Amino acid sequence: MAFKGKPPGSGSGEMSRRTQALRPDIALEPREAAKARALRRQGEAPAAIAARFGVPVEEVEKALVQMRSRRPESTRGTLNVTLAAHRFVLAERQGEEPLWQTMDRLVDELIRLRQAARPAAPRTRREAGRPDDLLPGLLPDPRPN
Repeated sequence: MAFKGKPPGSGSGEMSRRTQALRPDIALEPREAAKARALRRQGEAPAAIAARFGVPVEEVEKALVQMRSRRPESTRGTLNVTLAAHRFVLAERQGEEPLWQTMDRLVDELIRLRQAARPAAPRTRREAGRPDDLLPGLLPDPRPN
């Protein structure tokens, strides 16, 4: 029995419509705003980005304020576990596989190891051997009264 989880949905990680509605309007199209953020990550100055798109610097700054930035020292990991357990899961990742896939693989491995360690239960009375090998009360006592 392989453990197979369900991957996150296609819209996971996207901004909610409510959050988007609360954000100020920007004089850049969504594609242009994404390009402005990419240019900023590459080290380009906001004034140079504004000149490239022909908009005021304030509009570019609005787009850049909405950038997500990584926290260098997070207090907890993506998993709701201790930092030690999070480090263990990250160490078990294969390449750039998503964390959910790593967790599925680890749980699958745990299930397989437990199944291998557990002795196979007999299926029939004949495979079980003597009736006293079974739990008491499952079979009638073969001795006459």
